Amino acid sequence: MAKITLDNLAHSYMPNPASEDDFALKELNHDWADGEAYALLGSSGCGKSTLLNIISGLLHPSQGRILFDGKDVTGAPTAERNIAQVFQFPVVYDTMTVRDNLAFPLRNRGADPAYIAQRVQSIAAMIGMEDTLNRKARGLTADAKQKISLGRGMVREDVNALLFDEPLTVIDPHMKWELRTQLKRLHHDFGHTMIYVTHDQTEALTFADKVVVMYDGRVVQIGTPEELFERPAHTFVGYFIGSPGMNVIPARIEGDRAHVEGGSVALPGGFAPLSGKVEIGVRPEYARLTSGEGLPVTIRRVEDVGRHKIVRATLGERDLNIIAAESDSIGPDMTRVTFDPAGVNVYVDDWRVAPGSTQPSKVGEAA
Repeated sequence: MAKITLDNLAHSYMPNPASEDDFALKELNHDWADGEAYALLGSSGCGKSTLLNIISGLLHPSQGRILFDGKDVTGAPTAERNIAQVFQFPVVYDTMTVRDNLAFPLRNRGADPAYIAQRVQSIAAMIGMEDTLNRKARGLTADAKQKISLGRGMVREDVNALLFDEPLTVIDPHMKWELRTQLKRLHHDFGHTMIYVTHDQTEALTFADKVVVMYDGRVVQIGTPEELFERPAHTFVGYFIGSPGMNVIPARIEGDRAHVEGGSVALPGGFAPLSGKVEIGVRPEYARLTSGEGLPVTIRRVEDVGRHKIVRATLGERDLNIIAAESDSIGPDMTRVTFDPAGVNVYVDDWRVAPGSTQPSKVGEAA
């Protein structure tokens, strides 16, 4: 296991980048703690795989360094970094049996045969392939082959880090849940540093100790699932995490009140005058329909999703989502909405501003 340090790291696929917009991965400084499980989360093209490939050594960064436990490995080839990487699509040796595929990384390092046999049996049980150990990989389904790839990545206990690049894409939904559970158990039992790339928020939030949210080549927040939900550092985090995502509403801030179209709402604290694009963010869970006080809204439709109801409404010209309890009765007189002040966040130019501050704190600046 290793502490992974990203020092002034950035990458451009252009030979002579002239501006920040030319970088696929914008400057990043951060320490990833030894033994923690991280998820790299973001939409396609945001830089997740670029960052993972730099960490693994498949890609050399345009600037900056990668350090494992303080040792600079920026120029070291993948083989010398002692990492295991599992890719989006299965990479297996078709002419080998499942057993030999799983054993290959250990045999390649001269491990004791008895240990190899024990370890292969243990991993086969973990991925549900005990009954196919003696079958050739050729002819197996795509999800079976991907389970072999996962198993081969997990078979070594001495790696600095385990890297997963959207490894469950070809796995059926039920098996995805089982394999995520097994990965969590593996992390709990052996304490490997794990980095898991995904665009699926459910995978990220259920797998990781810390989630690294990326947007447009930049890390916009690193935090626990609770922190991402309660205090999104960037409006993209609020939009991307949660279903539906956070409501974002233009506002003018005066002290502990936010003035929006149709009235004003209470804030969780006082704010100094703010300039730039000022907005408030409110998750649908912190909005409540009323028939009396609050901002005027028009209900367009109500979606009953079993666990709760999603109310699709408009506030002035802007769409607004509200989550109501399954037992709530929504009558025609319920034409106003109130927000829980504790659930209201303030943003300037898309970055969160804490009460009492005048400027947002960005991940790259705080690290």
